[in-house]
Amino acid sequence: MEYEQLKLSNQICFPIYAASRLITREYQPHLEKLGITYPQYLVLMVLWEEDGITVNDIAGKLILNTNTVTPLLKRMEAMGVITRKRSDKDERKVLINLTGKGKAMREQAADIPLQLMGALQNSVINLDELMVMRNYLNLLVRSLKGKGGAPLL
Repeated sequence: MEYEQLKLSNQICFPIYAASRLITREYQPHLEKLGITYPQYLVLMVLWEEDGITVNDIAGKLILNTNTVTPLLKRMEAMGVITRKRSDKDERKVLINLTGKGKAMREQAADIPLQLMGALQNSVINLDELMVMRNYLNLLVRSLKGKGGAPLL
């Protein structure tokens, strides 16, 4: 009996997983220059958009559990990139703020997406196709989070 549904080539999850790992690998040399990991870069992007938010807000935006984000934030605080401070209004909440070093990293990181897009664009996929793919993946993420209707998988 064949199990077509179990063939790796028939899965949607595998190419998404593989693409994610390969894209993260492409980021690595750029992020090493900044002395950060890809998850730390994601946290910084969230904070560059909105500084002074809670651990829960960061975890929500990155679709991670707070127990995954907290150790990451502790390491970033030790690096001098962020500060963690209990909220004066609600001491159950921890506010995360960029330091001067964290803010300065934004300037250093500004060209990374453009460099990576340029490298990808010179391959078999063009910029318009990449944007369409990003939009579909965002739709898939929203669907899987339960905000866009029934899951597609």
